[in-house]
Amino acid sequence: MTENTGSKLDSFQKKKNKEEMQQQLISFALMIVFTILAFVVVITGMDKMIAIPILITLAVVQVGFQFYYFMHMKHEGHEMAAVMIYGGVWAALLTLAGLTVITWW
Repeated sequence: MTENTGSKLDSFQKKKNKEEMQQQLISFALMIVFTILAFVVVITGMDKMIAIPILITLAVVQVGFQFYYFMHMKHEGHEMAAVMIYGGVWAALLTLAGLTVITWW
């Protein structure tokens, strides 16, 4: 009976690993596509008022993919790391907002 249970656990773990590998490959491919899109936007000489928001959006999406998939933030046990990263992002946004207000006020 224990052999049967071990076999089920092994097959479950293999299936889970396969699904996770597929998700990582898909996100890696999407990041490559976003990088190519960013190069295309720059190479085509698009107007800066359009190009900059597109590039910032692509960069933010890529950072999200990096955190969520490649730094394994979706797994349990990474709560403290997530709090620290999100706190750092919040501090950076506050700093940028403050500098923007000081510069253009």
